Amino acid sequence: MRVIRTVLVIMLVGCGDNLAAEEFRKLTLTTDYVAEGIAIGDIDGDGRSDVIAGPRWYGGPGFDEAHEIYPPVAFDPFDYTDNFLAFTRDLDGDGALDVLVVGFPGTTATVFTNPRADAPWSRQVVFDGVDGESPDFTDVDGDGAPELVLAHAGRLGWAEPGVPGTTWTFVPATPDRGLGPFSHGLGVGDVDGDGALDLVLPDAIFHAPAWTAEAASFGIGGAQIAVRDVDGDGDGDVITTLDAHGYGVAWFEATADGYVEHAIAPASPDAAPAIHEPHALVIADIDGDGLDDVVTGERFWGHVPPDPDFSDPAALYWFQHVRDAGGDRFVPHLIDDASGVGTQIAIGDVDGDGRLDIAVANKKGAFVFVQSPSR
Repeated sequence: MRVIRTVLVIMLVGCGDNLAAEEFRKLTLTTDYVAEGIAIGDIDGDGRSDVIAGPRWYGGPGFDEAHEIYPPVAFDPFDYTDNFLAFTRDLDGDGALDVLVVGFPGTTATVFTNPRADAPWSRQVVFDGVDGESPDFTDVDGDGAPELVLAHAGRLGWAEPGVPGTTWTFVPATPDRGLGPFSHGLGVGDVDGDGALDLVLPDAIFHAPAWTAEAASFGIGGAQIAVRDVDGDGDGDVITTLDAHGYGVAWFEATADGYVEHAIAPASPDAAPAIHEPHALVIADIDGDGLDDVVTGERFWGHVPPDPDFSDPAALYWFQHVRDAGGDRFVPHLIDDASGVGTQIAIGDVDGDGRLDIAVANKKGAFVFVQSPSR
């Protein structure tokens, strides 16, 4: 099924510390609430990036033509969608990207198989009981193929894909830690520099391959947890949001005495930029200067407020990583104040100009922000 939609284009200019701000064109894919997760990938194999937002994929670079993956449902923004995360991979080895969708926390992961034509997609539930609100799909065990990193039955581990058409097998990495469907904060990265990917929760690091636990304190539970060498000293620092339904974004500097917290956005509504419900985060070099920047924003109605107003703003920011004589800092640039984030942010070059673009989906709809040179 093919649907034609009009794409709205708005030019927005970032701001911050008198630095040359990047510009973004805002493309509105839909104003329906279809998903909190979003992905970028070349679905039709034409060499151009497409955007997957809930039940449809939108063909790039114009994104004015939508193709159905599964029957569309516009969800009530006072409730929740059945699509919290989306990932694109060739899961059956036929050379075409398929779509893995993680549903509402505590439910299923489903593979939608690319038909390689404008035809119905087949679907298969590959895992039941995907707990946590920020699972990741990455090669955690180093076997060259991605796994779905998640919590299940109280334990942290991953779901291992098998032969296409079969359900995935849970591989636990930890004992029962009481992790449930709505556990917040999860990351995968090489914290200790041994070449193996470790697992990170807000209160602990699990070092591969024995998964030995190290106590940590990275907030009370936010969004995705990233591991990067922020200060360039050769070790793994941690970047995350501090409270998915509160405030605060920070990076944690690895030192000989433990982790030292540095604020990126304040953990308070009384200081700027006050980002409420920072429920998604991604790290990428937005300005192409070789330093990793931070993209995050406000999850619109992650918890519906007592007096909901659908016209309330929802900010999307990128924080420019600046390194100078004063050290490392992150300068805020407002991209948009009428979209925010869901539970996932997708980053990719959607127009082929070599610059990274941003896609989000949430209760306000689904949007792509196309970066262009500063003027």
